[in-house]
Amino acid sequence: MTGNDADDKVAIVVSEGSYDKAMASVFLGSTAAGLGMEVHLFFTFFGLELLKKDKRPKLKGMYRPFTGMFEKKMKGIGVESFQGMMDTCSELGVRLYACSTSMEAMGLKKEQLRDGVDVLGASKFLDIAAGSKVQLFIG
Repeated sequence: MTGNDADDKVAIVVSEGSYDKAMASVFLGSTAAGLGMEVHLFFTFFGLELLKKDKRPKLKGMYRPFTGMFEKKMKGIGVESFQGMMDTCSELGVRLYACSTSMEAMGLKKEQLRDGVDVLGASKFLDIAAGSKVQLFIG
């Protein structure tokens, strides 16, 4: 790393709550944090579901009934559950944000969210993203 703050920052927007999107966000977030990067995950619209306490995301559509089987397969290759990966992200210092406007639109209260989540407006997250070398959208 070059010492430039932007080189050490990753900003990820998560707008869907399906298993594949959930796991992609925590894989990328925990990997970047493990590499010493400052990581910010911003959950908006249906991605907010992933921040609910004890949330267990499901595969989408016709694959939904196979979620449990896929989770077992992932566990078999050493991949933690979604909640385990969220815990790892927290332990590594990944910042988790819930979009304030989406929360209001969906009637979601901060008390429904897992511990360690900050509520943030889109403009404030864009300030973070603008100062990041890596910006990703998972949705």
